[in-house]
Amino acid sequence: MADFTTKKVRNIALFGHGGSGKTSFAEAMLFAAGATDRLGKTADGNTVCDCDPEEIKRKFSINLTLANLVWRDTKINIIDTPGFLDFEGEVRAAIKVCGSAVFVVDAKAGVEVGTEIIWERAASKSKPKAVFINKTDDPDADCEKVIKQLSEMFGRSICPLMIPAKGSQGAAGDLINILEMKRYSYDKNGNRSETDANPDEYSDYREKFNEAVAAVDDELTMKYLEGEEITKEEAVEALQRGIISGEITPVYCGSAMKLWGVRAFLDGVVDSFPYPDRKKNEKIVKNGEVVDMPIQREGPPSVMVFKTIIDQFGRTSYFKVMSGELDNTMTLRNVNTGASEKFSHIYTVRGRKQTEVSSLACGDIGAIVKLSDTNTNDTLTLLPDDFTFTPIEFPEPLYTMAVIPKTKGEEDKIAQGINRMTDEDKTLRFENNPETKQLLISGLGDMQLDVALSRLKARNGVSVDLAIPKVAYRETIRKKVQAEGKHKKQSGGHGQYGHVKITFSPGEAEGLTFTQSVVGGSVPKGYFPAVEKGLLESMQKGVLAGYPVVNLAADLYDGSYHDVDSNELSFKMAAYLAYKDGLPKAAPVLLEPVGELKVTIPESASGTIMGDLNGKRRASVLGMDQVPGRSGYMTISAEAPKAEMGDYAISLRAMTQGKGTFTYKVTRYEEVPSNIAQKIIAEAKASEQ
Repeated sequence: MADFTTKKVRNIALFGHGGSGKTSFAEAMLFAAGATDRLGKTADGNTVCDCDPEEIKRKFSINLTLANLVWRDTKINIIDTPGFLDFEGEVRAAIKVCGSAVFVVDAKAGVEVGTEIIWERAASKSKPKAVFINKTDDPDADCEKVIKQLSEMFGRSICPLMIPAKGSQGAAGDLINILEMKRYSYDKNGNRSETDANPDEYSDYREKFNEAVAAVDDELTMKYLEGEEITKEEAVEALQRGIISGEITPVYCGSAMKLWGVRAFLDGVVDSFPYPDRKKNEKIVKNGEVVDMPIQREGPPSVMVFKTIIDQFGRTSYFKVMSGELDNTMTLRNVNTGASEKFSHIYTVRGRKQTEVSSLACGDIGAIVKLSDTNTNDTLTLLPDDFTFTPIEFPEPLYTMAVIPKTKGEEDKIAQGINRMTDEDKTLRFENNPETKQLLISGLGDMQLDVALSRLKARNGVSVDLAIPKVAYRETIRKKVQAEGKHKKQSGGHGQYGHVKITFSPGEAEGLTFTQSVVGGSVPKGYFPAVEKGLLESMQKGVLAGYPVVNLAADLYDGSYHDVDSNELSFKMAAYLAYKDGLPKAAPVLLEPVGELKVTIPESASGTIMGDLNGKRRASVLGMDQVPGRSGYMTISAEAPKAEMGDYAISLRAMTQGKGTFTYKVTRYEEVPSNIAQKIIAEAKASEQ
């Protein structure tokens, strides 16, 4: 039997803009609940959640981190997330498994862009939401202004439950609990005393609160309209139902660093936030279709892995028990890989600390080490059916840089280290590009890549530099020409002799279209494959800038041979000489990869984006469309050369304050404009010297 039943579990994820105080808020909750014996500080590098060496060094969150506490006999799993957009993959994983999305907002700065972006994503996944307005101890804090801003941006669901008493923001920490109608006063240690609040201080907010809870239930609506008092018990039940449905977003105020409002927030989590099976169903993929699966508290368990960590201690998989109850006697089947995985040692997690448990109830979150054949997004179950839980939709990494080893011969070590990190972070990609002969790493932004390479050095002892990746240009010809190649060599004994005449012309197929129109046996058929092979090898290096040649047609129409001295090598060399003779005369041109670009942006940024696309990006805009279901957003469709897209992930973020997204896929090659081609050719020739 699990230590905590499903009804006694709450899963909350902390979201918000960088610097809003998410990790400090998690630290405050842990300390207030007695889960830690000191209040850690991010600046001091001693918090429970920012426990990765890179987080301690940089003093901000990089990873999704778990921590749990017990409050009023209820287990609360806290998922702390990064606030910077480079680490959005961690945010999406947290949204997948949380029961409630708690947004931490700075009482001075108000609603910032990171909060807007994550709010929209949480709403798209129908996640219950709540807000904690942090840093009310700041002299410039203005909670009333922030609450108004929240209401304007996110609608009528915003329902303040905890507000600063009038005149008490800044050094004084008095808060008013709208539900309890109590005034909380705090000492320097965060201990609170409570008195009945003066109705004049909260009457407006109490009216809004009553309207919100009454709207959830028809009977409460009638009581409200008839002027009857809504009891606390009725309000608590209505709050929970309203939070689940999205009709109510409770707003709390306080200061994490001074513990103001933290205990009242924890009371709210226990009383009103949903337990894991209140939503009744989980989305699964079965027989290729997304369907609902009822959440069963009892019976065979099914779990989903939502995070993988690989460090010096080995491989750790974070999972959520999606249905049933899991215990340490079970061996589960990985539906994705077919492997059997023993769950003989399961843990709960609080930062670095792991505590072994014998079982976990439906909805609880745990960890397991050394799963040999299990990855993030995998489903493991004891049920006989083949199904998987709908996967976390990670953003596509579109910011790519070339990885240059500082020490030669360490390419294999680099590949091994980065590939291991891609198992941890599904928004990282790594490839050894066969065309450009470069090692490439892709992510969501420069900060993410900087962290990855810092980890590479710490874990694998490898130092690298980043460089702008080479573009995989290609060459082709625009004109039909005839060329001749004769290879003749005499050095005692048998010599070498091969002679070909070839017509080169633009080809329809991407590679080489090789034909023969030789008559009279001037070139024996047995040497045709050698000629073709010579041309194929020659095409690997064009005559303009050394890039591969594509769309080339070659017709062998004449030549000669020697009974004794001719051989395959001789005709292969003759083909190469004909290639070198003919292609410079065939109007060779440079080709560049061009792709389909779709940019989704706020309409207010359209002028800036269009100017950038038409100017800096050399793009051709094809059209603009409104985004269905997203008021104020539009998608621009365009075509743009890959050479101009290298920094677009960072530029678009800057131009749209992080609200813009894009997709890009190379679809074809087009001729490079002559002025740009001349520069590319000159650079290629200079690098050869």
